[in-house]
Amino acid sequence: MTQTSEAAAAVEASKPTRSPRINRAWFVAAVTFVTIVGAAAFRSLPGLLIDPLHQEFGWSRGTIGAAVSVNLALYGLTAPFAAALMDRFGIRRVVAVALTVIAVGSGLTVWMTAAWQLMLCWGLLVGLGSGSMALAFAATVTNRWFTTRRGLVSGILTAGSASGQLIFLPLLSWMVERYDWRPAAVTVALAALAVVPFVWLLLRDHPADVGLKPYGAADFVPKPAPVTGAARRTVGVLLSAVRTGPFWLLAGTFAICGASTNGLVQTHFVPAAHDHGLPVTTAASLLAVIGVFDVVGTIASGWFTDRFEPRRLLAVYYALRGLSLLFLPMLLGPAIHPPMIFFIVFYGLDWVATVPPTLALCREHYGEDSAIVFGWVLASHQIGAALVAYLGGVARDVFGTYDMVWYASGALCAGAALMALVIRRRPAAVVPALGV
Repeated sequence: MTQTSEAAAAVEASKPTRSPRINRAWFVAAVTFVTIVGAAAFRSLPGLLIDPLHQEFGWSRGTIGAAVSVNLALYGLTAPFAAALMDRFGIRRVVAVALTVIAVGSGLTVWMTAAWQLMLCWGLLVGLGSGSMALAFAATVTNRWFTTRRGLVSGILTAGSASGQLIFLPLLSWMVERYDWRPAAVTVALAALAVVPFVWLLLRDHPADVGLKPYGAADFVPKPAPVTGAARRTVGVLLSAVRTGPFWLLAGTFAICGASTNGLVQTHFVPAAHDHGLPVTTAASLLAVIGVFDVVGTIASGWFTDRFEPRRLLAVYYALRGLSLLFLPMLLGPAIHPPMIFFIVFYGLDWVATVPPTLALCREHYGEDSAIVFGWVLASHQIGAALVAYLGGVARDVFGTYDMVWYASGALCAGAALMALVIRRRPAAVVPALGV
């Protein structure tokens, strides 16, 4: 045997004989999960700010709700462009910048003295930052790193937001109640900054960056070249998608999803419960418990999505959510009782269980552009949330109660259940990306 062949044999012998027990894709999913958990602090705060800001500055609940609605709308409208920016500049850069913008916006609120400053800091800056790493972030990671188990992974990553709510809501409500709302705003800023090193050091943009195949893939997938014209591509994908029926049905159902969760319960549950005599810290703890069961429900929904028809899952989720909202006005009171606990568990299981089947339907109909299409569908989610965040505050100012808003949201969820059943089943048909 020659010296060259002996060296080659030695190199061959040094190669691992089996794959690592845990695929690198799961580590990337774990970093993404931690990132979403850390960033969830900013989503936990708006509902806790309504009463303190109203008392300190005399701003109406409608005015405060308007700032929250700007935040929620930008959260959604930024998401599709963020997905395209991740294709152009990479996941790490986009998410790191987004977290920094969130920290700046939240930190600056401690010096505000006028309502327009709340609009600027919490509405504009935090809205843009949060939208840049919204669920489109989870969708991009899932699409790049996983070929199988996508429903389960999307469920786990979506649950990260609920886990963050579970961690931060009791802490932030305790700060607001014991000290002031300003330490809570600073905590949000620090939480966003603390996640940046994890993103920069541990997250990778594509499996090819570390010489791996996507999880479950039979063949190695080369890293695609950076896609230029992110804004043009994002708009082009939208123009292509709006010519299809499933897009409008998915956007409509997800708008109702946002209206009945982020816009209604997350923003107005704490002040509504406080109206009925329940302490703020207790109401915030109930909202955090929703987050506990949200984790369970979303992961389970991902598992179900891998095995069952996503349209039927969506119909069931929306129907059950609407039913629970119709009963909520009868359950609110100065003390916690078993029916309220049942609502919290029931609603928590359903909170964002809609995300995995909605993602699956986007992949089915829009192929490689599904992350961007989902970003636009998410935009409708946040527009629905923004409308109800504002209108809920106005309804409280006008009627002195939130009851009408609960009933209207329950009826909307019944409509969403019917819309989900109308979505046609068809093979995955890739909508070409226009403007690339």
